[in-house]
Amino acid sequence: MTTAMPLCRSALQVVLALVVVLAAAARGSACARGELRDQAPPGSRPHSVTITEFGAVGDGRTLNTVPFQNAVFYVRSFADKGGAQLYVPRGRWVTGSFNLTSHLTLYLEQGAVIVGVKDSSQWPIVEPLPSYGQGTDLPGPEHRSLISGYNLTDVVITGNNGVIDGQGLVWWQWLRSHELNHSRPHILEFLYSEDIVISNLTFLNSPAWSIHPVYCRSTMTIETSLDAPLTDGIVPDSCSNLCIEDSTISVSHEAISLKSGWDKYGISFGRPTSDIRISRVDLLSSSGAALAFGSQMSGGISDIHVNHLRIHDSYKGISFKTSPGRGGYIEEVVISEVQMENVHVGIEFTGNCSTHPDDSFDLSDLPTIDQVTMKNMVGTNISVAGVLSGIDSAPFTAICLSNLNFSMAADSGSSSWSCSNVSGYSEAVFPEPCTELRDPSSSSSMCFSLASYSAIATA
Repeated sequence: MTTAMPLCRSALQVVLALVVVLAAAARGSACARGELRDQAPPGSRPHSVTITEFGAVGDGRTLNTVPFQNAVFYVRSFADKGGAQLYVPRGRWVTGSFNLTSHLTLYLEQGAVIVGVKDSSQWPIVEPLPSYGQGTDLPGPEHRSLISGYNLTDVVITGNNGVIDGQGLVWWQWLRSHELNHSRPHILEFLYSEDIVISNLTFLNSPAWSIHPVYCRSTMTIETSLDAPLTDGIVPDSCSNLCIEDSTISVSHEAISLKSGWDKYGISFGRPTSDIRISRVDLLSSSGAALAFGSQMSGGISDIHVNHLRIHDSYKGISFKTSPGRGGYIEEVVISEVQMENVHVGIEFTGNCSTHPDDSFDLSDLPTIDQVTMKNMVGTNISVAGVLSGIDSAPFTAICLSNLNFSMAADSGSSSWSCSNVSGYSEAVFPEPCTELRDPSSSSSMCFSLASYSAIATA
């Protein structure tokens, strides 16, 4: 029995069932250009096979790992012929982990449920990500995700409101009772892949994270609604050119969490998360942050454009997390047009998220947080407007707030803001922010401009 590592999170934990609903995905940089709704429906292929042709039985009891593996192996033969569709009809299709292939559409009919088997031996053990050095729960390897892909292109996962259920309850129980031998798996994970479309599905009860694109490009993931202990919703990890739009995400830990590797492993791997567009999303995070950056950000996070968020009934609204030993950077971030309701801490910056993968971290590897702009935000029933705590030897700089108006909760007390080791600029902010953000010598010229993004958003 191995003891799970602590996570950097708020003390409050709420145990709920996790549900993710995904719809309306796009490819390329269409979301940045406003072309999402002009896309043709994904998934058209010249060839099609049904999972039952490979001996699968959708009775909720029969194990169908081998039929899924054989079906994917068979459709590889159509890769140079326009690809193929693997059709999953109505039924409960129990399976262990299986990999996808390029030029594939996985289509779940209405009433079709792919169910992750509760037997952990059906979730193979794989090496941890090179940018993390170990699993997210425990040292050493981790369980492979229920559905995964490596170095793929042109993959569509869609359906007529079908369901993928990870049956995470047993994994959550193992985590709490310290019975895990390896870190928990995710439902869906792609590595080194591009042109992935996920649409019109429900993701239910993920053991860990629901959707985890890693080292990917051109991956679009949209409409959602989630909940469960120590799970995140959508986690872009060392990815670029990614769009999340028109989503509803409800989780216990973090709804959208941007990451890029952990300590020396992420620094060495050196692959940032960049060019991310998030728009028109509804977020709830009962014990964590609705929108989080880090704390695993050692490969760097930059060029992030977020607008039209609704954040409600959450412990934290927007959180930037790092620590000495992380290295890396978070910079050139614009967040605008935000509505918050019933949020304990509206804005958080912390340089003290001090979990590490092992003892070999170097405290001289200091992270940088610079040029983060938050504009046009309205909040009601906010307990604490902001807690901004940088690092003594590496203060966070150019933190810019413009046109923020938070209506404070009745029990919020006299101190709405708390700041240390940060500097920046503010204008038209209520309640009045701390002096570190009101330096008379500072000006808006230090801030990462919204102008380029506004031009895109209104095009």
